[in-house]
Amino acid sequence: MSVKSDVLTMLEKMRGNYFSGEELAGQLGVSRTAVWKAVQALREDGYEILTGKNKGYCLPENSDFLSGEGIRNYLPEECRNMHLYVCRETGSTNTLAKEAANAGQEAPAVYIAAMQTAGRGRRGRSFLSVPGGNICMSFLLRPKIAAADAVFFTTATCVAVHRAIRNVTGIVCGIKWVNDLYYQGKKVCGILTEAVTDCETGIVDCVIPGIGINFNIAPELFPEELREIAGALYPGEKRIHVTRNRLAAEIIIQMFKVMGELQDRSFLKEYREHSILLGKKILVYAGSEPEDATALDVDGNGGLVVELSDGTKRVLSTGEVTVRVAGDEKNICR
Repeated sequence: MSVKSDVLTMLEKMRGNYFSGEELAGQLGVSRTAVWKAVQALREDGYEILTGKNKGYCLPENSDFLSGEGIRNYLPEECRNMHLYVCRETGSTNTLAKEAANAGQEAPAVYIAAMQTAGRGRRGRSFLSVPGGNICMSFLLRPKIAAADAVFFTTATCVAVHRAIRNVTGIVCGIKWVNDLYYQGKKVCGILTEAVTDCETGIVDCVIPGIGINFNIAPELFPEELREIAGALYPGEKRIHVTRNRLAAEIIIQMFKVMGELQDRSFLKEYREHSILLGKKILVYAGSEPEDATALDVDGNGGLVVELSDGTKRVLSTGEVTVRVAGDEKNICR
């Protein structure tokens, strides 16, 4: 690792504590000048690093600057050399990934932004982004699979993000078919998967799962029309040991783990276990009028098995319908 990365690692591990330049230099086996240059580089990136006379350097406990350097510190060695692009603001990380794919970018690659100005959900819905409150990330993957199998990337991504949030924060979210995570009754994460397919071969050239997480957003920052349905993992609460860098890194780790489960589809078991729809009365919006149904299961292809009011069973495919929990009109599956 670079001196810059090594300095950040030490400051991250001991947030709120001061290290003298001499102490950092001694532990890292470099000169004090090299430490000073590393600190200046981190500040130029956007990190707030405190200094005090005869104290040295300190990363504040409430620091939560999203950066490639900070994310890589939490990745295993085999992931640290992958293409990781992090920016403060962009239109859409999915767009960044698609542009990179068209330019011949090798996979895997990850594109992350602290804020999106044109984030999208399913069916063209917009994704709210608040400065300093979100994690927006997209993966560029080239899995060499048939187009029919690309549907699993949304459900697999849901499971990967679910695992990452649980591992890092201790929060156990509910999964709402097909692409949302809920916490305390409100949507905290949406997933949009896009694919580019070779029409002649039917093979997927690339798959781009996009993830938008409401990480630390106070309720009053949501538009009034969204306050009943949108929430955050940390709704304006102070955090000390949980950062967006740590969670973003864990999502990367879990994404690559779940990709290894695509063939046997073992991740679907976890998807079902944490579903907040199964066994519930729902309304299925496939046409002009909603249909009453009961959500029964998620089948081996990721479809939602429902029983309609007349007793017939139907499998809903992703992108075909919108689902609402009956009697809870605010709770929309987007």
